[in-house]
Amino acid sequence: MFSCVKPYEDQNYSALKRACLRRKVLFEDPNFPATDDSLYYKGSPGPTVRWKRPKVIPDWKEQEWDPEKPNAYAGIFHFHFWRFGEWVDVVIDDRLPTVNNQLIYCHSSSRNEFWCALVEKAYAKLAGCYQALDGGNTADALVDFTGGVSEPIDLTEGDFANDEAKRNQLFERVLKVHSRGGLISASIKAVTAADMEARLACGLVKGHAYAITDVRKVRLGHGLLAFFKSEKLDMIRLRNPWGEREWNGPWSDTSEEWQKVSKSEREKLGVTVQDDGEFWMTFEDLCRYFTDIIKCRLINTSYLSIHKTWEEARLRGAWTRHEDPLHNRSGGCINHKDTFFQNPQYIFDVKKPEDEVLICIQQRPKQSTRRDGKGENLAIGFDIYKVEENRQYRMHSLQHRAASSIYINSRSVFLRTEQPEGRYVIIPTTFEPGHTGEFLLRVFTDVPSNCRELRLDEPPRTCWSSLCGYPQQVTQVHVLGAAGLKDSQTGANSYVIIKCEGDKVRSAVQKGTSTPEYDVKGVFYRKKPSQPITVQIWNHRVLKDEFLGQVHLKANADDLQALHTLHLRDRSSRQPSDLPGTVAVRVLSSASLTAV
Repeated sequence: MFSCVKPYEDQNYSALKRACLRRKVLFEDPNFPATDDSLYYKGSPGPTVRWKRPKVIPDWKEQEWDPEKPNAYAGIFHFHFWRFGEWVDVVIDDRLPTVNNQLIYCHSSSRNEFWCALVEKAYAKLAGCYQALDGGNTADALVDFTGGVSEPIDLTEGDFANDEAKRNQLFERVLKVHSRGGLISASIKAVTAADMEARLACGLVKGHAYAITDVRKVRLGHGLLAFFKSEKLDMIRLRNPWGEREWNGPWSDTSEEWQKVSKSEREKLGVTVQDDGEFWMTFEDLCRYFTDIIKCRLINTSYLSIHKTWEEARLRGAWTRHEDPLHNRSGGCINHKDTFFQNPQYIFDVKKPEDEVLICIQQRPKQSTRRDGKGENLAIGFDIYKVEENRQYRMHSLQHRAASSIYINSRSVFLRTEQPEGRYVIIPTTFEPGHTGEFLLRVFTDVPSNCRELRLDEPPRTCWSSLCGYPQQVTQVHVLGAAGLKDSQTGANSYVIIKCEGDKVRSAVQKGTSTPEYDVKGVFYRKKPSQPITVQIWNHRVLKDEFLGQVHLKANADDLQALHTLHLRDRSSRQPSDLPGTVAVRVLSSASLTAV
């Protein structure tokens, strides 16, 4: 996972540690000094803070404090975080902020354990200062620590408490994410500042990111009855970040419900009766009392894995301003129709009859400094459009919107969607036009999607254009479907081919019907607009495909009739005659090559 790690701020941990050991000094980080500038980005400091070095540092192997080798300790640590598409190695010294000899931020219940405070310091350095971590976004933090993608789920909006089928499906997904090493959290929305950290009668606290520490199907009953009856309950174990104050409802630590579970099952679950902040509850109760879940899944791209392997496309882009509309790349969301298509555009293919597609967009984090204040995220999101099978240039007009994400001022926005075979364009945008920033786009599919940016608005002019000609007209042909095709006992297995000046587009086969719905589009840049476009329908056979008929489209730019229903004809060049069936075609032509 960490094979390609970039030193953060060019600070090399090994070189810095060797230098400290050679000089016999403890490391003092010049890039994140032990001063108020590292604590706050605004406001006056609170009580006088003293930065103290811990004596005992339990950490992984080489960084572990070794009492037998005190001279090997140099007061320097390093941690890995995933930041904008790459792992970065953040170096810190071990000076931690204290007041009255107590750590003022993250601390362990064990007085000689400091790893969590050290990780927090490295994360604060990455964010700019400690104050920048206050009220942060849980989804962003999960991504930073794992390199995965975060999927927020609104339990209230989805009505998971009352919809058993949806709830069961969600539990299976949560179980799969947990079993494959992903991180999951749950929270109750705090609508107002007064709501934050308000404790409910059931013992839960608003505004807290509860970690989901286990996901189980718990067997009910005792002895052989439990084995043969095989009744199971969907259960979740959560932990309050305070390390205390727990759920007091059904299946809480001291509740009578645990008598329904055998002693061996309770031991296997590790049920303890103590106020340690960790507790069990049913998934149904979780959906009833909590408002949000965030699943951070680790996307597996290794071919050596026994689990599903995803193909990842990773592209970097930017929203930039320019006076020329053709070069502006900051058009805002679809509400701003005049500028929407000026945004960056990315094309990808779904190559299976239907495929699950995961899409994540992440904006470059803005670091907090005392001078600039807290780095605020832009409100971002994206739309996905199903486009022509042969599109090579940027979109300029609306097509079928296949899916769209939410718009939120989170660092990452994620969408999981099922889409049929075809070509798609992703348009990532800021909510308002004119906002600028960098972003990272990640697209995960089952087979390679050939995802790439669309940079050109129209075919480029080259030195051959004067000899071979340059397109004079653009035409979009949308074949909706056919009716009354020549039939057999099992129905036609038909497909359509659209041909224009040597270019062609073919649909998928529609099996067993004489009234197929093709829903296939092609876009053609025509050097010879007087030549018609041909639409052919074929019947797929094992040995040789059968021709079912064709139509010719003039597709003139001045033809205002958009929808054409035409009788199929044979291929006779002299006097073509009608064949069984009609085809419905929608045509759009323009002399402006950026009209489609």
